[in-house]
Amino acid sequence: MKDSGSADTTSGPYFLGIDVGGTNIKCGVVSGEGTPLSKTSVKTETEAGPDVGLANLEQGARQAVEQAKLSIDDIVAVGLVTPGPMDIPEGRLLTPANMPEWHDLPVRDLVSERLGKPTAFQNDANAAAYGEFWAGQAKDVDSLVYWTLGTGIGCGIIVNDMIIQGAHSHGSECGHIIVDMDGDRQHPGTGQRGTLEAYAAARALVTRCREALAAGRASSIRSAIKVGAELTPKLIADHAERGDRLCDQLVMDTAMYLGVGTVTLMHTIDPEMILFGGAMTFGRNDAPLGQRFLHKIKGVVQERAFPTCAEKTEIDYATLGGDAGFIGAAGCAKQAHGGTSLS
Repeated sequence: MKDSGSADTTSGPYFLGIDVGGTNIKCGVVSGEGTPLSKTSVKTETEAGPDVGLANLEQGARQAVEQAKLSIDDIVAVGLVTPGPMDIPEGRLLTPANMPEWHDLPVRDLVSERLGKPTAFQNDANAAAYGEFWAGQAKDVDSLVYWTLGTGIGCGIIVNDMIIQGAHSHGSECGHIIVDMDGDRQHPGTGQRGTLEAYAAARALVTRCREALAAGRASSIRSAIKVGAELTPKLIADHAERGDRLCDQLVMDTAMYLGVGTVTLMHTIDPEMILFGGAMTFGRNDAPLGQRFLHKIKGVVQERAFPTCAEKTEIDYATLGGDAGFIGAAGCAKQAHGGTSLS
């Protein structure tokens, strides 16, 4: 159990977190206790190339410092997080799928040069996990598995204050664990079959719905599509909330696959807490569908996990939302350059 302490949560030292996505770049100054003091968002403009994107990043970063009523001299270090794949020790982006113009880019050093600060580099899902571990739902535990659910499935694992990033910067890529040995569902990016992401990611949910409709399954969503509605996870969720049996089954099947993947990690890591975040969480605990989604995951865990793990592991939704990335990035900067751990 970590000691959360009772210090002033807004005092220095100060760290700057930067979360680079394919569409937007979020920046924020975070105190040494994990409290965000500012937040900005600028466009990545990936199609314009990295020079434009990095100029936007610098603008957003400096605006975040100004918004916090600080100067860049007050910032101890910068934390930079991006989608993978990447070479973390070398600070290099390799082949991020949604940022083709940024391939093979020494992004950490480029950001460090622009801002004049030592810069830590990390995978975005790992950083989001670190954000929850440092300043969110998991701030009182020592180990965490964090799932982020969206177009794909990301994961971050924290054990004893350390991100599990692996020998080749591919640790915690748990969206690619196998959940169906005989499955014919193929991951669109890697070509691998039977992976969790191929069954439970947002695009997989849409694919399974489309296949069910093509097979003649009855659903109220069919008429919505006929009048021009786009088939999305939100549309599926809306119809599930209205009692559509097919849509409800599709959402619960997604929870089942995630439960199976979660049990695998429980038996591997044995974490104190498991959190679910990201865009595809169906309203979380604030919506009946989100409550049932989590209940289904917990039911699979109760059925398949070792009894002690099933009983003692806390499973819930994450709390930091879209801020987890830049907060976690700042936490990575603190750990790498702040001279102390997060505990």
